[in-house]
Amino acid sequence: MIVLGSTSEVAQAFVEKALQEGEKFEKIYLFTSSKETTERFARHIDVKFLQQSEVIEIDLMKEIDYTTFDHVSSHILFCAVGYLGDGTEEGLYDNRNTEKIININYSKLIPVMNYFAQKFESRRSGTIIGLSSVAGDRGRQSNFIYGSAKAAFTAYLSGLRNYLFEKKVHVLTVKPGFMATKMTEGLPLNPKLTATPKQAAACIYKAFKKQKNVAYVLPVWSIIMMIIRNIPEFIFKKLKL
Repeated sequence: MIVLGSTSEVAQAFVEKALQEGEKFEKIYLFTSSKETTERFARHIDVKFLQQSEVIEIDLMKEIDYTTFDHVSSHILFCAVGYLGDGTEEGLYDNRNTEKIININYSKLIPVMNYFAQKFESRRSGTIIGLSSVAGDRGRQSNFIYGSAKAAFTAYLSGLRNYLFEKKVHVLTVKPGFMATKMTEGLPLNPKLTATPKQAAACIYKAFKKQKNVAYVLPVWSIIMMIIRNIPEFIFKKLKL
């Protein structure tokens, strides 16, 4: 398995879920911008599951030397890369914040995704799982910079799924709603609409095994976002969402 964004609690929970379910991996490649943190997780799965892994440092804000991971190959790619950024009014007009949100969630991520997608295509097998967001379903004033990047990522995954279908490669788009993770720590989240990383991992693994195309972590979010998408614009623009 290839894991992009392996410091993510959801990514780590998915790895553990897959191993608990008996999935066999010759090696798990853990791509990370925080090597020390990821090495702790690598030791954990080695002790708990006797699972061999390799930690590979990658920083999407810097130039990437793809030759350093030419050797990486697997039948599952799990992408949990994400950066929420500063969603305040000050953050909105901070270009460094904006650039980082766009770069990490989309523009710098897509070349990496394409690099591995080509490997999957040439082998004509495998599954690519991408964590997008319900924030990409419709732009809302509270997080539309982040939402726009996730909307672009959702569109990319949709197109990639369409392109790779005849190449026998499946692409799963996951749209978590509220998640109880480090990224959302301190935010006033409704507990009834918030999933834990373990809940998310169980949902994603089930969707992976069923070869679903799009999965909302909590089913209620598909209903919520359907309503939000269908609010007429002349009403929607007046709402505080």
